[in-house]
Amino acid sequence: MPPHPNPSNEGRLTSLTFVYFGTPRVASETLATLLERGFVPALVVTSPDAPTGRGLALTPSPVKELALAKNIPILTPEKLDAAAIAAIAAYHDDYAVCVAYGKIFPEELIAQFSLGVLNVHYSLLPKYRGATPLEGALLAGERETGVTVQKMVKELDAGDILAQEHVTILPEETARELRPRLIALGAKLLADTLPPYLTGDITPTPQDASLATRSGKLKKEDGLLDRDAPAEENWNKYRAYADSIGTYFFENGKRIKITVASFKNGQFVIERVIPEGKREMNFTDFSRSGATA
Repeated sequence: MPPHPNPSNEGRLTSLTFVYFGTPRVASETLATLLERGFVPALVVTSPDAPTGRGLALTPSPVKELALAKNIPILTPEKLDAAAIAAIAAYHDDYAVCVAYGKIFPEELIAQFSLGVLNVHYSLLPKYRGATPLEGALLAGERETGVTVQKMVKELDAGDILAQEHVTILPEETARELRPRLIALGAKLLADTLPPYLTGDITPTPQDASLATRSGKLKKEDGLLDRDAPAEENWNKYRAYADSIGTYFFENGKRIKITVASFKNGQFVIERVIPEGKREMNFTDFSRSGATA
């Protein structure tokens, strides 16, 4: 585990300033951990307010809400163009931290920070680079995953590794249970990594690009199950998409959403479903009633 700062280095640590880039809950929880550890950003950059709910009311991101509560300056650019980069550069910060911001950093932005941009990625890089590393690990049936703190470069998730922490994936664990564990671990790992990194006590490790795998953005159709596919394949798909796009199949032309499933004695067992246009029910009741009729 990386050490906490020693007294001789605390002057340098407190003199360095940073920008925090992030948008969703994972990013606000990580920022909260940094604040608890005394790392207060000079600026927060997050996505613009977005319409949510039935009324489509404009709602600030979780990161913006936290920054407002802590009186931290905020920028919400639509895109990271020249104007946005100039506005960020005007703060003259030494480094940046990025957690699930949602936009690709141009080289011109990375170059604004003399100590670079640190990024938290929820896989053991170089495996599962991209937008859905947790889902990728579950989909592949991995028994282990983890969190990486990397130094950002132009190529997505290809930066030098500053720290990694491994996590065992439990046999019955879905994304719904695994994600909070990785969020908490990533926040702690970042907070533990910053002091030795900023004082030059970490030697970055280049990634082995030959071992890189990728996990792209999810599409709704990714959740379609082939009920004739191997049981473990369908179980892993259910686990991977449990808290995002979900999984489903079609029967008599109607979409049947799977809400609860398990893996027992080598079989993928569907327990509860929501038939199209109907309420959630036990799968046995669905099968008996011909609920798609």
